[in-house]
Amino acid sequence: MLSRIYSSGVLGIDGFEVTVECSAWDRVPKLELVGLPDAAVKEAKNRVRSACENSGFMFPPLDIMINLAPADVKKEGSAFDLAIICAILQCDRIIPSGFDFSDKCLIGELSLSGEVRAVGGILPMAVSAKKCGRREIFVPFDNAGEAAVVDGIDVYGVKNLRQLINHIKGIEKIEPIRFDPSRFDLSNKACSVDFADVRGQYKAKRALEIAAAGGHNVLMIGPPGAGKSMLAKRLSTILPDMTFDEAVETTKIHSVTGSLKTNLVTERPFRSPHHSVSVAGLVGGGTIPRPGEISLSNNGILFLDELPEFSKSVTESLRQPLEDGEVTVTRAAAKITYPASFMLVCAMNPCRCGYFGDPSRQCTCTPASIAKYLERVSGPLLDRIDIEIELPSVSYNEISGKTQPGEPSAKIRERVNRARKFADSRLASGGDRAGVLNARMTTDMLRKYCTPDEEGQHLMREAFETLGLSARGHDRVLRVARTIADLDGSEQINADHISEAIMYRTLDRKYWRR
Repeated sequence: MLSRIYSSGVLGIDGFEVTVECSAWDRVPKLELVGLPDAAVKEAKNRVRSACENSGFMFPPLDIMINLAPADVKKEGSAFDLAIICAILQCDRIIPSGFDFSDKCLIGELSLSGEVRAVGGILPMAVSAKKCGRREIFVPFDNAGEAAVVDGIDVYGVKNLRQLINHIKGIEKIEPIRFDPSRFDLSNKACSVDFADVRGQYKAKRALEIAAAGGHNVLMIGPPGAGKSMLAKRLSTILPDMTFDEAVETTKIHSVTGSLKTNLVTERPFRSPHHSVSVAGLVGGGTIPRPGEISLSNNGILFLDELPEFSKSVTESLRQPLEDGEVTVTRAAAKITYPASFMLVCAMNPCRCGYFGDPSRQCTCTPASIAKYLERVSGPLLDRIDIEIELPSVSYNEISGKTQPGEPSAKIRERVNRARKFADSRLASGGDRAGVLNARMTTDMLRKYCTPDEEGQHLMREAFETLGLSARGHDRVLRVARTIADLDGSEQINADHISEAIMYRTLDRKYWRR
C-alpha cells in the first residue's frame, strides 16, 4: 500500500513543499524514515506511535517506510508529524484509501497524547502551500490565525489527532478560520513611549524626523544622560505606517525564529542587542543558518548603544548589509539570503569617561585614550551613516519642565507619512517603483531626483572640497537633502536643503579628523 500526503518545511524564511510518501508491507513490523531527516524528524517515529495509540487507534503492525521528498534537502523540526501519521493511517485504511489529499497540506507536531502542538514558520509554510496549488491547509490550532493571513487558502486549526481523523471521515467537521484584517492596526499608533517625553534636544529631534522620513542611518554622540537612548527608543514611534506586505515579510522572519507573539507583526521592530553580541548573533548563523538581529530588525530599527564597545568584527559585518539591504549567510549545510532592510541607529559617548568637549564636566581621559576609543569606529562604517548628531547636556530648565513640552510622536509621524507619500508620488511619476526609500535610491534615481539648483550645486562643491567627502559621502548628503526637500513639499532641492544636510556630516572632522 502506498500513500502520499503533502506537508511543508522552511529554508531561510521561505517555505518549501515536502511530500510525505508512505509505503507499507505485511511483514516484520518496523518503521523507517528517510529523506535527510534531522534528529527531531527521526524522533517522529516515537511521537506518532504514541499519539496514534493514545488517540484510540491501533498503530499498524506493518513494515513501514516513510520518505520525505525532495530527498536531497535537509528536513528540520517536528512539523511533519501530522502528515506522517496520516500517511501511515491511510496505508492501514483507518483513513479511507480513496480519500484525496492532493489539494491539502498537513503541518503540526504531535504530543504523546495526540494533541497537536504549535510549530514555528507556519506563515512561510502556508505561503508555500498556496503557491504549490494546495487549497486547504491543516495546522495546529494555536497557529491557525497566523496561517489565515495568507489569502486564497482554507485554514483548519487542529487541536488533536482524533479531531482531524473525524473531520476526514466526515464525522465532525472542523470550521475553517478566516482572516479578519480589521483586527490588525498597521497605523503605528499604539506606542508606550512618545517624543513628547523628551525635553530639549530640538536639533536631535529634527534630525530623527528627517531620518524617519528617508530611512537614513543615524549616529548620536553626547555625554551620559543627554538622552541618546531615550531618543532612539522613541524613533520607532514616528516611523511611517507599515504596509501589509511589510507586515507579512516581518512576520515570516519572526515566525521562523520562534519569536512571534501575535498572528501578524503590526509594529516596526526595534532591536537593541547587547554589545557582547557575536557576529553570528548579529548577522545570522548556525549549522542551518538562522536569521540574526539585522534580519529581525528588517523594516524597523537596529539600535547599537555604546557603539565603540561592540567588537570590530561585529560592526564591520554591518557594512555589506547596509549597502545591499540583505545578508547572505553561507554554511556547509546551506547558503541562505535574508532580508536586512533596516535603519541603523548608533549612540556613543565622545570618550571613555563620556565628557570630552562637555562645558559642564571635565574630561578625565588622556588624548591617547580618546583617540583609541574613537578609533574603534571605522571610517567605512561612518561613511555609511547619513546623519551625525551631537547632543549637549540637558539644562536644568529643560529637565524641570519649565520649557515648552515637545511635540507628540503622532504629530511628527503625520509629517513623516506626508513626506513618504510625496516621495512615492515623485517616483511613480518618474516611472520608478514607489516605496523605495531616499536612503536606498540607486545611482540612476540619484541623478534623476537629487540634482540641486545652481546655488545648491555650488554649495555642494564647496562642501565636497572642504570636508573631504568620499563619493559615497557625497551621495548620502544628496539623499538627506532630498528627504529634507520632501518634508518641505519641494520638488527642487535648494541651497537651504543642502546646507542642512551638510550640517549632519560635520562630526567626522570634529572627532575623527576625517
